Amino acid sequence: MQFRNIIGQEEVKQQLRQAVRDGRIPHAQLFTGISGVGKLPLALAYAQYIACPNRTDEDSCGTCPTCLQYQKLQHPDLHFAFPIVKGDAGDVCDDFMDKFRSMILSQPYFDIDDWYRYLGVETKQGMIYEKESGEILRKLSLKSFGDGYKVMIIWLPEKMHVACANKLLKLLEEPPMKTVFLLVSEQPELLLTTIVSRTQEVRVPRLTEAEIAEVLLRDHSDVSPSLAADIAHMSSGSYLTALKVVDENEGNSQNFNDFVALMRNAWLVGQKKDYSALLQLRKWSLDMADSNLGREKQKAFLQYAQRQLRENYIYNFHCADMNYQTEAERNFSSKFAPFIHENNVERMMDELSKAEQQIAQNGNAKIIFFDLCLQMIVLVKK
Repeated sequence: MQFRNIIGQEEVKQQLRQAVRDGRIPHAQLFTGISGVGKLPLALAYAQYIACPNRTDEDSCGTCPTCLQYQKLQHPDLHFAFPIVKGDAGDVCDDFMDKFRSMILSQPYFDIDDWYRYLGVETKQGMIYEKESGEILRKLSLKSFGDGYKVMIIWLPEKMHVACANKLLKLLEEPPMKTVFLLVSEQPELLLTTIVSRTQEVRVPRLTEAEIAEVLLRDHSDVSPSLAADIAHMSSGSYLTALKVVDENEGNSQNFNDFVALMRNAWLVGQKKDYSALLQLRKWSLDMADSNLGREKQKAFLQYAQRQLRENYIYNFHCADMNYQTEAERNFSSKFAPFIHENNVERMMDELSKAEQQIAQNGNAKIIFFDLCLQMIVLVKK
C-alpha cells in the first residue's frame, strides 16, 4: 500500500512522512476515526514507507523487493492481529491470515461486519483472544529481516480480551528494539486507558464530499455526477458508507424495507386501530429474530433505523443540506416525517438504542423485536 493509493487525508499523510524523515518514529501509534476514512490503509502505507530503502519525500518507491513484499502483505517483518471467531478454522490470527490478506487486497476500506461476512460467521461475535498475546510476543521476539523495523498492526484493538490487552500493555511499556505498534481503532474509548496513554494518537478525520464524489466517479461508471454528489453528501465523510449506499442503490435496500414495514404498521395500529397490522408486526418481529439473519445484521438494522428517525425529524425543518437520504428514503419521509417530532423522537431513539444493546448482549431476539414493535405503536401516535 502506498500513500498515493489512499483517498484524501493529505494532512495525516504529511504528518506520518515527516515523522519518518525526521527519524522520530513513535514506538506505538493509535489511529482513530470513524469507519471508512482510511485508517487501516494509512497504517499499511506508513509501515511500507518506514521499511522502503528507496523512499522519496512523498512515498515509498513501490518497486523495490521490500515494497513488493509489503504490497502483497507478505513481508516477514509485517505482522497482524485482528478479531477472529475460534472454531474449526483455528484459534489464532495466523490461521485466518490468508483470508484477512485477501480481504485487504480486494478492498482495504471495510468494517467488522464486512470481515465477519467474509468469514461466514455473521451470527457470532469475534475478538482478539488471550492466546494471541503469546503469538504477538513470539513474533516480535524474532530477529528482524535485514535489521529493519518490525511492525505489528492491531486492527480493532478494542476487541481484545482483557487478558490479551493487559499483556499487550507490558509490551508497550517495554517494547522490543526497532518495533512499531500501529493500533487501528474505531472505539478507542473501549481500550484500557493505560494502553491509550502509551500511544501517540493519529486522528484520521472524515473525508470531504468532493474527495468521495471524485473516487465514486472514477471507480463506478454507472454513477452520474449528480448521484455521486448525493451519495458523497449522505456518506458523512466515510468512503465505506458511500460504497454501501452505492450497493443499496443497486438493489440492496432491505433495511429500508424493514424500517418502512415497522413504522407503517405501527402507525396503522396506533393511529387507525388497524389490528390486522398488529399481526403484520408480529410476523415482522419473527422475521427480524430469525437466527439466519444474524446479530450483526440485526444490529445494523437498528442502527439504520436510528439514522432514519434522525433524518425524518430533520426533514420537518425543510433544510435539504441537513438531510442524508436516498430518493426512496426522501419519498417515504415526505409522508412519514410529520409523525416524528419533539414529543416522541427521543423516546423512539432510546427504544431502538436499547434494542441494539440487548441484541449485542445476546438477548432473546423474538422478545426484543416484538417489544420494540409495541413501543413504536405507543410512541408513533403521540
